[in-house]
Amino acid sequence: MSSVSDTRLSGRGTAIGLVLIGIASVQLGAGVAKNLFDEISPTGMVWLRLASSSLLLLLIARPRLGGRDRRDWLTVLGFGVSLALMNWAIYQSFSRIPIGIAVTIEFIGPLAVAVLGSRRPRDLAWVGLAAIGVLLLGVERADLDPVGVAFAFVAGASWAGYILLSAHTGRRWEGLDGLAVASVVAVLLLSPALVPIDRDPLVDPRIILLGAAIGLLSSVIPYSCELIALRRLRPALFGVLMSLEPAAAALAGLLVVGEHLSAVQWAAIGFVVAASVGATRAAAPDEAPSPPPVP
Repeated sequence: MSSVSDTRLSGRGTAIGLVLIGIASVQLGAGVAKNLFDEISPTGMVWLRLASSSLLLLLIARPRLGGRDRRDWLTVLGFGVSLALMNWAIYQSFSRIPIGIAVTIEFIGPLAVAVLGSRRPRDLAWVGLAAIGVLLLGVERADLDPVGVAFAFVAGASWAGYILLSAHTGRRWEGLDGLAVASVVAVLLLSPALVPIDRDPLVDPRIILLGAAIGLLSSVIPYSCELIALRRLRPALFGVLMSLEPAAAALAGLLVVGEHLSAVQWAAIGFVVAASVGATRAAAPDEAPSPPPVP
């Protein structure tokens, strides 16, 4: 029994580590992308990012498409829709308001997943602490562009769908197969949005290389880490862990873009980090789901 418990603890610890790597990677990519918005539109950048990451994922995963049933395809199609809308909306938000504030608003999505999926009072206590931090983080920014705020809310709703659909995709598709297929779906869905924008940057070798690097940082690394982690973590625990996103986004905004936050907002980051650490340490080993059977 002890060996089984140790295995579960080790698996959960690895999953948590993967989530943290994904958080750092995606926010670094966001900072680099925002610095390029003077050269390429947010829509063009998110398309280039997803296109490059899709190509890389297809080469790595070589997904098996045969023998899939209707539920497999509906799940991966839904996953692709959430990927497209989440990424497009948050980049539109980044172009209008600071990265840290945009991600703070977007975090309402995973926070809702954590609240709805909680099973014990102490889970709700950590979520409540994270919520206080999220509210404080944006309390002093009364001059925000309302369109940027609206896009952040759309991204948050899509993020909630992404968390749930990523977990289902990971159970129905082996390895990174589902992520690769969903990424292609996202690229196809976003392609019509390229029609009204300037497409010249999409053939600039420098922009293409930077877009590929952003795709690696913001899509391939974090989505792969999260897809694997969600096979061992409950969506509720995953949602609370993701409360580190506003802190990581604020740091990326400061270090990469030069976006400064107030003392109150930095204090709010402490609430969010404390909630994440507390939820992680409080989670019992038997809360993590058993890994799916090997096919």
